[in-house]
Amino acid sequence: MKIVLDRPRCEGHGLCEEAAPELMHLDDDGELVLVREEIGEADAAAARAAVRVCPVAALRLT
Repeated sequence: MKIVLDRPRCEGHGLCEEAAPELMHLDDDGELVLVREEIGEADAAAARAAVRVCPVAALRLT
């Protein structure tokens, strides 16, 4: 599974970071940084939660 960020759509709300801090974080400029794009089964639930809480649908799983 891979998590994909639509960077122009991201507004830096940070809800995804709260849902999956081991997978992503906001940098000092408020830009989302994906720690890793390939998601293993152990992190699948956190990745799904991050996608689900994004208010602008900037994240998706493939």
